[in-house]
Amino acid sequence: MAQTLQFGNQTIIAAELLPMLAGYQMLPQLCRFLIIDQAIASIELTPEEKTSTIEQFYQNYQITTKETKASALKQNAMNEAQLETAATRELRIEKFKQATWGQKLESYFLQHKSQLDKVIYSLIRTSDAEVAQELYFRIKAGEQSFAECAKIYSQGAEAQTGGMLGPVPISQPHQIIAQKLAISQPGQLWPPMRLDEWIVIVRMEKLIPAQLDAAMRSTLLNHLFDNWLSEEMSKRELTIFEEEYIRQNTPVRIKNVGDSDPPLIVHAVT
Repeated sequence: MAQTLQFGNQTIIAAELLPMLAGYQMLPQLCRFLIIDQAIASIELTPEEKTSTIEQFYQNYQITTKETKASALKQNAMNEAQLETAATRELRIEKFKQATWGQKLESYFLQHKSQLDKVIYSLIRTSDAEVAQELYFRIKAGEQSFAECAKIYSQGAEAQTGGMLGPVPISQPHQIIAQKLAISQPGQLWPPMRLDEWIVIVRMEKLIPAQLDAAMRSTLLNHLFDNWLSEEMSKRELTIFEEEYIRQNTPVRIKNVGDSDPPLIVHAVT
């Protein structure tokens, strides 16, 4: 039996849902959840993990009584099993990340460490090459501080901080600046160089080496997970079939992405 969604005084039949989801650009998010749920289907939680996670979820959303649980279920059009699945999804995702990439983090970190290091650097940018050259010689000779020159002459937002920027990942600045910073010693001042419409003066202030601590592990796991999810999304083609097509045809594989990784085929019954 077809279901109908009632929201306030608006009634939405099942046949209207897919076009609405597409119109609100929600289908890609739905597909991401489908991929994630396929991936974490085999991830198991201990009874203790499941209980504590659900309890914490209920506390976070102030589901503390039978009445508030009933209200949450009604508001989200869920049954209790679906609510518990939602409550434990994040933990199962975290366990999936650990199981998939946890043992590879150290080698991945070492391979990309040069891009993960952070720097603090000073910057002056101006559109006038002669001004840039004069400022460079003043700073180099100690006639005027970098911060003072930046506050007076720099034409970017860095003027507000005396030219100081960071800490930021060393790969974040413009590629040419990043290359200079990568081979700089603290305090090293670089002559004016042209970047697009600007002439810039750069000084390396401090290098902050990346460490594989808990925060970095979490960052790398999230990065690897996001890359994996993007790759999975790109492998699978989203197709909506009309009712007449479903009656006359058997849905077929859209892209061969492996026997253990079926395509996502969404049928529109209209």
